[in-house]
Amino acid sequence: MTEYLILISCLFFLIFLIPNRYRQYAAIVGWTGMVLYLFAEVPYYLSINNFLYPLLAILSVPFLFITGQLLLKSEIRVMQLSTAAAVAFLIYSPFEFIPALGDWLISVVVEQVFYVLNSLHYNTLLVAWDMFQRYGFRIQIILACTGIQGIAIMLGVACAVPSDWRQKLYSFLLVVPTIYLLNIVRNAAVIIAYSEQWFPYLPEIAGNGEIGYESFFWAHNVIAEGLALVLLIGIAYGLFRINPGLAEFARDLIDQYYRAVYRLAGRTPPASPPRG
Repeated sequence: MTEYLILISCLFFLIFLIPNRYRQYAAIVGWTGMVLYLFAEVPYYLSINNFLYPLLAILSVPFLFITGQLLLKSEIRVMQLSTAAAVAFLIYSPFEFIPALGDWLISVVVEQVFYVLNSLHYNTLLVAWDMFQRYGFRIQIILACTGIQGIAIMLGVACAVPSDWRQKLYSFLLVVPTIYLLNIVRNAAVIIAYSEQWFPYLPEIAGNGEIGYESFFWAHNVIAEGLALVLLIGIAYGLFRINPGLAEFARDLIDQYYRAVYRLAGRTPPASPPRG
C-alpha cells in the first residue's frame, strides 16, 4: 500500500515538472499522496516508539490544506516548493523502485559501515548481506539508512530557485558528500551504542519488549535523528549562503504559511516586517 502511495506522489510530481495549465493540480495530488503515506506509516513508527513521524503526519494535514489553497492560486513560492519536492522524488525514486539500484546502495553502505566498525576495533559480524550482528544484537540496513532521502530532499531544495552552474556545483558538493559520510558515521555509532548497551534508560517509554531495545531507541530515534535535523538545518544555511535566492525563497515561504495559519484560525495576519 505504502509503495503505491509513493509511486502516485512520484508520478504526479513528475507531471508537475512538465509545463502545462493543470500542473498545480498534479502537485496537489503529489502532496496528498505524501500525507497519506505518512499516515500509512504511523503504525510502524509507533511500534518502534518513534513519535516524530506520527507528529509530522498530524502536522501535515493543515500543511496540505494550506498548500492546496496556495497552489490553486499558483503562488510562486509554493510552486517552487513543489518543484523542490518533485526534484527530490526524481532523485530518490530510482533507488526506491529499481530493486537492483537500491540494493546496490545498501550494500555499499553496509561495506563501508563494516569497515568503520572494525577499524575502530568494534568487531562485528555480517550475518546477511544487509544485517550486522554484535553481541547477539542485530541491526538491518535498509534504504532509509543510506542517506539517500536526505540527499534527495536537500538537492531538491537547492533546485527550488534558479541558480548558475557554480551554485549548482557548490550545492552538490555541500549536500552529497556531507550527508553521505556523516550517515556512515551515524550508522556505525548506532550499532556501537546498541550493541554496547549505552542507553538502557526509561524502558517504559523506550522499550518495545525486545531485550536491550532501549539503547537502540535513544541512539537511533532520539540522538541520531536530532543530530540529523541539526545537520540538515546547517546544510540549508550553507545553501542559503551559496544561493541567496534560496534564503529569500525560504523567508517568503515561511511568511506565506504564517499568514495562512492566521487566516485558517479566523484571525487577521499581522503586517509583514519591512525588509532591508
